[in-house]
Amino acid sequence: MWHASPVAMPARGTEPAPEPGPASGPASGAGSSPASGPGSGADPTTASGRVFTVPNVLSMLRLAGVPLFLWLLLGPHADGYAVLVLVVAGFTDWLDGKAARWLNQYSRLGELLDPAADRLYILATLAAFLIRGIVPWWVVAALIGRDLVLTVCVAVLRRRGYGPFPVTYLGKAATFNLLYAFPLLLLAQGDSQVAEVARAFGYAFTAWGGSLYLWSGVVYVIQFARAMHRPVTTSTGGLDRLTG
Repeated sequence: MWHASPVAMPARGTEPAPEPGPASGPASGAGSSPASGPGSGADPTTASGRVFTVPNVLSMLRLAGVPLFLWLLLGPHADGYAVLVLVVAGFTDWLDGKAARWLNQYSRLGELLDPAADRLYILATLAAFLIRGIVPWWVVAALIGRDLVLTVCVAVLRRRGYGPFPVTYLGKAATFNLLYAFPLLLLAQGDSQVAEVARAFGYAFTAWGGSLYLWSGVVYVIQFARAMHRPVTTSTGGLDRLTG
């Protein structure tokens, strides 16, 4: 299972004005503001309302693989096929971003589908791994807890006229590491020599990905705290730092 631009706050009762897109690079994430839309970091001024684009179809296929993946893991315990689903999901995650750039097919729906598919795969995998005893409960609690905290932060930001957090390279790196770790952890189930090698790499990717995942959460919380210190205009024309 992934900036730095001030955002003008809209008056209460008005629509939020379009905001600048995120800057590139994870280093700038700690000082940035929430962006105008979720997803792959596409410029919100160029994102269209199209639905059936090549990147969106790839994201939809990736989402459709989540219940199949869970069934393979928890039903027949067909770990080999579950690994295949994860590999295809990881490839389409890379491909839909490339396709959006190659074909200039950025869309608002795509900005929602791409991170949603990443989050669902991470959450579904962690839940299945916990049930099967592949990873300890505290790993699952830390990663899911991070997402729960950010969900609350995004809800508060929306009330103040902000969009969700921008996708950063730090968050994407965390997601890619975790998506590499999960199939390796599945391959590690056994006593063969291949399982021993997979176990070492799986633990390494889990440690790297988990650390980056939590650190990206810290960066987002810093962004949230800075956004909360920006006053918002109330319906009477005054400035209110507490409510939006």
